[in-house]
Amino acid sequence: MDIDRIIEKAGGADEIAALAGVGLEAVRKWRQSRTVPTKHWPALLRVPGIELQDLTSAETPQERETDVSNSCPAGANAALVLADGTVLWGRGFGAHTDGAVGELCFSTGMTGYQETLTDPSFAGQIVTFTFPHIGNVGTNTDDNEAPKMAALGAVVKEDVTAPASWRSMESLDGWLKQHGRAGISGVDTRAVTRSLRDNGPQTAILAFPANGRIDTDSLLNRARQWPGLEGMDLAKEVTQPKRVWTEGVWESTRPARTENRRRVVAMDYGAKDNILRCLVTAGCDVTVLPATATAEEILELKPEGVFLSNGPGDPAATGTYAVPAIKSVLDANVPVFGICLGHQLLAQALGGKTYKLDRGHRGANQPVKDIESGRVEITSQNHGFAVDEKSLPADVKVTHVSLFDGSNEGIASTTKDAFSVQYHPEASPGPSDSFYLFERFVAVMDRRAKAGA
Repeated sequence: MDIDRIIEKAGGADEIAALAGVGLEAVRKWRQSRTVPTKHWPALLRVPGIELQDLTSAETPQERETDVSNSCPAGANAALVLADGTVLWGRGFGAHTDGAVGELCFSTGMTGYQETLTDPSFAGQIVTFTFPHIGNVGTNTDDNEAPKMAALGAVVKEDVTAPASWRSMESLDGWLKQHGRAGISGVDTRAVTRSLRDNGPQTAILAFPANGRIDTDSLLNRARQWPGLEGMDLAKEVTQPKRVWTEGVWESTRPARTENRRRVVAMDYGAKDNILRCLVTAGCDVTVLPATATAEEILELKPEGVFLSNGPGDPAATGTYAVPAIKSVLDANVPVFGICLGHQLLAQALGGKTYKLDRGHRGANQPVKDIESGRVEITSQNHGFAVDEKSLPADVKVTHVSLFDGSNEGIASTTKDAFSVQYHPEASPGPSDSFYLFERFVAVMDRRAKAGA
């Protein structure tokens, strides 16, 4: 049975799905199994050109054999191979690759796939999108969160369609090619998400070779040899050189504070551009320093506050050089505000520890409770590590908690002007419930300036 030929005769996947009264996921499974269930034959036989012999003809033994070293199933030209031995076939798009290996994760955001893929926090990871229609609004230069794509690849359910947005400047396929990254469509992303939810993150390798020859045994071996993110310092790989940032958020959303602006040094452990925009809009003059900047380099700029950015990898590994610098900043009595990786690094500098979550938080719909006010914020998150609340010293209080799994989402020092949150108050993508945290940071600097501190 040539299932692809049958679908073509019926007018395409959408037409055959409507004709049989099934969803596109069922058609995808027909492609994967190379057969159509007999209960749908009567409907298909009404299509001109489809005959009973088309549906009943058996494959030859040669067609049934699967040489994983040299071929893909009909209709597939890419594969996602998980370290547990699962092989998911699909259709590749973007740039060809013989195999990008990293941690497979999922993102629950319904919008902002370009911001997600360029978020440096996704370095070392392959992103599975739970929302099925990825690529439908194309890409543009405004929505990048960093100069280059950080994620290793994208896993999506539906084939990428032509862009349908006035803002689009390039298709997702073309954009991925520019960044040298691949994607795979036609994958049962719900099944992948359930697996990661139930079993935790897993190493995977995404292959979309130009010659179409996929050796799944070799890919599986490569996936199993990858060491994982624990102990891996990726901040050095995504950080950028010293620079001054002056751009605020889009004028249509929030006017920038123009008076009594505060000097801030932003530590770039993998900073998203929209974080820097939010700092500028809240009233900060921002100088960005690379992740490896020393305490002396930070303090010689005489900052009124130091911001600790998001970033990828294991905070314990990055902390070997970042934490001593942060401790010196705290000792100099300079206010500190951190998010995501910056939150984890601040916790270490204050005496706490971090650990790897069984299941990370990624997406723009994560509920977090502010313990003091009782307010629940819907937040944007991307992290696989967390702060161990039990390790925090007595002079550090917990300020926010995840309503998904109870893990820590925020801390504050009771003796210093230092606080941080695990989530992303700049969103992009996601809700803007938490912009007040940037204003809180500026208010601390205002108060100290007024007091002559």
